[in-house]
This record gives sequence, structure tokens and C-alpha cells, in this order.
Amino acid sequence: MLTTPSDTEIVMMREFDAPPELVWKAWTTPELVSRWWPGKRGTMRTCEIDLRVGGRWRYVMEAGEGGYEVAFHGEYREIVEAEKLVNTEVFEGAPPEAGAALNTNTFEALEGGRTRLTMVTAVDSIQVRDMIIGTGMETGAQEGLDIIDEIVAELTADGRASAAR
Repeated sequence: MLTTPSDTEIVMMREFDAPPELVWKAWTTPELVSRWWPGKRGTMRTCEIDLRVGGRWRYVMEAGEGGYEVAFHGEYREIVEAEKLVNTEVFEGAPPEAGAALNTNTFEALEGGRTRLTMVTAVDSIQVRDMIIGTGMETGAQEGLDIIDEIVAELTADGRASAAR
């Protein structure tokens, strides 16, 4: 569910039936990001992750039947493994005045081995916030989060299978 707690923030939350370590793994491992980030809207072409403070990331997907590219990039600002990831995000097709968003993703451990992922996107103006919302980003994000649900279920099953051996 998307909320707008201020004129310059977008917040989405999602709970997963898996511990933060597995959600983090799905969120930060290039092979797994390539599965969920495009949602059901395309195919990942580039997934570069240099997961260190000051490291850069870049995701490019080929979307739709026309095969147009959708690309984002940014820099990691704060990394607390399986707890918090802060990064900038720039949509490469946005006008320059849109600037970079600042994303703060927190992975909160819940009872029962569950995780609450809170994604806060902060931008410079209400116009940019509303432009981002107007792109249909919530639907795309929900598709990706649904796929993360599938990935962490697979990772959980793999862990149970390994433990049983």
C-alpha cells in the first residue's frame, strides 16, 4: 500500500513470510533482482550492483512489445546488512529538474520469522512526487514485491531442504 506522509515522500510497506536475511538477499543479489525488478512488464537487460557505501547500481529493463528501455541508476549511501539500505535513484528518462530520489529501505524482523519491508522515497518537490506516482509505479512495485514473495519462498524451501540433508 502506498502512502504520502508529506509533500515530498512516498512510502510503501510489505510483509514477507521470511526472515530479513532472505528478503535482503532477494533485494541485493543481481540474479534475484533480475527476476523481480521488472515485475511483469519486461525483461531485465542490465543489473549492476556494487553493494558498498559509495558503490553504484544500474538497472535496465526492456519493456513492452516495442522493446523500449527503462533505466535507473544510483549510489549506495548507507548499508546495514539485512536491516537498512539507503540509495539515490535517478530515472534516466526523467527531465533533469527531477533530480535524484533518496530511497530508504528498512527490513524489520517480525515475530514468526517474518519481515516488514518499508520503502521510503524522498524527492525535492510535490511535483516530482506526484510525477513518480503518476507513472503507475505502485502497480509495478507490487508486481515486483509479489515476485520477491515467490523468491523468498524458494529460498526458505532451499534452506529447509539443506537443513534436512
